[in-house]
Amino acid sequence: QVTCVEVVEAYVGRIKEVNPLINAVVKDRFEEALQEARQVDRLLSEGPADDHLEEKFPLLGVPITVKEAFSLHGMPNTSGLVSRRNVVATSDATVVSRLKQAGAIPLGVTNCSELCMWYESSNRVYGRTNNPYDLQRIVGGSSGGEGGVLAAACSVIGVGSDIGGSIRMPAFFNGVFGHKPTTGVVPNDGQFPNAQGVRTSFLCTGPMCRYAEDLEPMLRVMAGPGVNKLKLDEKVSLEKIKFYCMDHDGGSVFVWPVDKEILQAQKKVVEHLESELGVQVQRVAIRKMKYSFQIWSAMMSSTDSNGQEAQLFTDLLGDHGKPVWPLWELMKWLVGMSSHTLPAIALGLTEKVMKLNPGGNAKLVSMGKSLKEEMEALLGPDGVLLYPPHPTIAPRHNSPICMPFNFAYTAIFNVLGFPVTQCPLGLSSEGLPLGIQLVAASYNDHLTLAVARYLEKAFGGWVVPGKV
Repeated sequence: QVTCVEVVEAYVGRIKEVNPLINAVVKDRFEEALQEARQVDRLLSEGPADDHLEEKFPLLGVPITVKEAFSLHGMPNTSGLVSRRNVVATSDATVVSRLKQAGAIPLGVTNCSELCMWYESSNRVYGRTNNPYDLQRIVGGSSGGEGGVLAAACSVIGVGSDIGGSIRMPAFFNGVFGHKPTTGVVPNDGQFPNAQGVRTSFLCTGPMCRYAEDLEPMLRVMAGPGVNKLKLDEKVSLEKIKFYCMDHDGGSVFVWPVDKEILQAQKKVVEHLESELGVQVQRVAIRKMKYSFQIWSAMMSSTDSNGQEAQLFTDLLGDHGKPVWPLWELMKWLVGMSSHTLPAIALGLTEKVMKLNPGGNAKLVSMGKSLKEEMEALLGPDGVLLYPPHPTIAPRHNSPICMPFNFAYTAIFNVLGFPVTQCPLGLSSEGLPLGIQLVAASYNDHLTLAVARYLEKAFGGWVVPGKV
């Protein structure tokens, strides 16, 4: 019905209209995108339709955006680090290359937090990104620019990465869908910083979008040959899924209590599943979840099977130069002289403290392993857990500093390696997105994706910002 050029022009127009307010797209490639759109139109107009065109190019002409931490040829790749301000990608990250080969057209790159290790997308290179539902609120991080750009209808699908909730928190705060695949299926190469040592088992690259049905085709393209490990061709009978529900982590001292409206939204999901599908949703209390933050921190800083130490965040901040001294950076920050953000400096300080207790860390790592076994046994081949994505709805700018460990609700599933789909559930009384995490055992991504598609129909999915 419309040409590819018209589609790309519509999205370019939308970005120009809203980006001055939300600051999500930090560098565009509109000219190149329109050029590529013309090529698509030419391909489609050049005579008889190729029956295999859809198989060859499943995303032909679809406008996409990419988190700036990923290499996209000709685009900056700073990850919000001032010392990388002049770094321009000379190649494409594997997932970006696969999406392009499938016919997708990148419109530009989107903002993230400094070095992708904080849940507010703000840095000294591009400034801060604002939530389309309320400009005074955060978009989350680190794939926050992606969450904001999708919620504001500036892109169709987007590329995110997640080591502690960096796909799921932005998807939650911005009322869109995000999927953290089973670990080790979608390649992570071509992003900065990339995981090393033990963290290669925790970092996941995955799809983000407004509509649940777009997650699976995007995941298939991003996973490439690795998609065979997932059971995406298996038909899912929702009535046969064993549903489990947990309202909160059991009361961690590090994490805020879960907001009443998030609990209410989860309760509505349980009631809907029970009344419409006739299933019994079983309430569970998994005791070790209370230590989610401590387990994630200990496992993130543990050595891998070859004894390789985890890379220090302070080394990454120095980016091949001298490591950064967090205390000195804090002094500089207080007088406005540091080129780093306060959360990055704080993380550097926390890292130093974590190193002081190797014995305690070892206990937490083994607790993490036994938690994984316990949850794999519970979920089995046909189980899905309903769990809050975060204790609060999208916080105001800068307030995450006062609640730094709330990301534990998403982070725990990175170290467990489970697939998780973040699903929107309408808006709160303040007009901010609500949502839920859908968790399954490893390689059962097809279950959480199927439940997300079902809940989108039942609860309406993405809501246009500014409608309320």
